Amino acid sequence: MDTHTEDGNTFNYFYGAINLIAIFLIVWFLWFVFMNPNTVMKLYTPMYGFSLVVALLAAIVLLKDIAGYYPFPERSSAAFGPVKRGLLLTIAAFLLMLFIVYLFFWGFIGKFGIAYFSPKSIIASGGMGAEIFNARENASTAIVYFLTAFLWIALFWNVGFGKWPWQQTNQGVIAWSRLFAVLFFSSIVYAIMFHPHVCYLFYPAQDKAGVLSWWEGLAGTASAFFGLGLVLCILFWIVASNLLWEGHPWKQYEKNGEGTGAKGFVAFILTFTLGVVILFVLLQIMNYFWYEPFTGGQYTDGADFRYIHAGEICGFFILAAYILKYYFNNFPNVKIFWLRTTLRTLLAIGGGMLFYWFYYSPLATFFLSKVPGIAQPGDTPLVFTILFLSVVMIQVDFFEGWPLRKN
Repeated sequence: MDTHTEDGNTFNYFYGAINLIAIFLIVWFLWFVFMNPNTVMKLYTPMYGFSLVVALLAAIVLLKDIAGYYPFPERSSAAFGPVKRGLLLTIAAFLLMLFIVYLFFWGFIGKFGIAYFSPKSIIASGGMGAEIFNARENASTAIVYFLTAFLWIALFWNVGFGKWPWQQTNQGVIAWSRLFAVLFFSSIVYAIMFHPHVCYLFYPAQDKAGVLSWWEGLAGTASAFFGLGLVLCILFWIVASNLLWEGHPWKQYEKNGEGTGAKGFVAFILTFTLGVVILFVLLQIMNYFWYEPFTGGQYTDGADFRYIHAGEICGFFILAAYILKYYFNNFPNVKIFWLRTTLRTLLAIGGGMLFYWFYYSPLATFFLSKVPGIAQPGDTPLVFTILFLSVVMIQVDFFEGWPLRKN
């Protein structure tokens, strides 16, 4: 079945479906080798595996959205075809992932600055629970939180500001300037939204390094799952506006096709507001099925679980949005703008719920060796979602859809 794409070319939905099946098989193979708790690497502990996949996604976003592929080829050419270019960028992303986790956090920041970013530094500091498994889980948790802040600012910056205010300079200057700007604001977000919680993962609590969780009275929990869930809810709208809404409604604030300060400010305020709205809606739905959460509630009754679960649901929505955009041509492509964007958003939400059903069904128990049921200790759907999303982005952006993308 062929139909017209947004740019007027023809699109083959059969190839899109084959792409999706092939990507799922690749994700399953990677999960079997690296994450499955009963097979080879057993990295799904789950926070250790979580830190690695979110670092991989951060590396992909860094190469694509922050650096604009600098210093690598921006697109395939006679010298660098899609295969050579894809392999080069994939290797670079993998090496960046190793650098971020093992050298930057474990070997540098955790060794010379903030101890809880390094398992060895945590063990050396002593105290209850200072053994390798707990130390690695706590360090991985802190890394996940920091990289979540990084992803939020990086993806927002790309959608809102773009190359502004460095659009008149060369690509190298743009890449490094955006990187330092994103890291600066990511550090602020992390310090406010996540650092207080990490300081209280230890006994005794590091109360001189971090304040009590300021959001406890507002959220009903001191857990940073509140911030993690909120950020993921915001990210869904950033992704939806970029992929499904064709850059609107903030596209009208562009100047000569480039981002501006006004565009970035409006995009930040509106996506943040929409993130709060969808978080509230999802919490109300969970309250309907599981009743009100309460202090000390376990699993589905805990407020902390409700927030992270809202973020996990939005993670499924984000994955579905990418699949709809790149494997199903942003269907439907009707002429009325508001109608096609509304239908795409609803399809992304519906597709996300299909992933939700799959993950919590016996199929995922079989394919992923996950613990059956919802809200099980040590079960983090975001690891599967982010791994899937990373493979999708590698094929779409690094390999330019090779070998089955046909226009």
